[in-house]
This record gives sequence, C-alpha cells and structure tokens, in this order.
Amino acid sequence: MPLSEHEQRMLEQMERALYAEDPKFATALEGSGLRTHTRRRVYQAVAGFLVGIALLMAGMVAQQIWISVVGFLVMLGCAVLAVTGWRKAPKPGEQQVEGGTAHSRQRRSVMNRIEQRWQRRRDEQGH
Repeated sequence: MPLSEHEQRMLEQMERALYAEDPKFATALEGSGLRTHTRRRVYQAVAGFLVGIALLMAGMVAQQIWISVVGFLVMLGCAVLAVTGWRKAPKPGEQQVEGGTAHSRQRRSVMNRIEQRWQRRRDEQGH
C-alpha cells in the first residue's frame, strides 16, 4: 500500500532527523540487509574453500598428511557454510516473512523505538 503525501513527508523528516542525530547508526541501518549479509557469508565460505584446497595440495607436496586433513576439513566446513548461506538467502524481490528472524525482530523494535521517540518530540512541540 503506497504512503500518502503526508506520510511520505513525515518519513523524510524522520530520516533527516535520524541522520542529523546519529549518522553512523543511520548508515548502519541503511546498509544492513539479510541478503547482503548472506551473500558476504557465501563469498567468505568460497574463499575459505579455496584456502582448504591450497592446504590440501600443500600437504600432498610436503608429504604431511595432517596438513592435507586440515585442508579437507576446512573445505568441508566452508562448503557447508556456503550451501546453508545460499539456501537462507532471500530471492530478489522476495519479502521476508512477518515473523522473521531474531535480527529482523530486533530491527523492528529499534525502528519502533525511533518512531515512538519521534512521535513524543512532535507531541512536545505541539504539532
């Protein structure tokens, strides 16, 4: 449901006030998305998998079995992280379920507190 012009103006005022009050927090909220987080986690897992391959090869070249075993375990762990991260990532354009994760509930509570604070300020100013 689209916002009315009045609601859009109020939202813009809230955003400006948030940026003015705490720009670091505002930019943190802006850049933190579940999709971005899972994508970053998958990339890290892929990089770890490549490190595991390098350890496996180094262990074979140096004829040290334990290095190869560590490399294999690193590869296995990173593969599991990549697959689970990939499955948890929301599809493009997909909305998150209303119940959401603990992260989304926490984010909603932060936004609710910000909205309550904003409303209190408006009431104190007599608007």
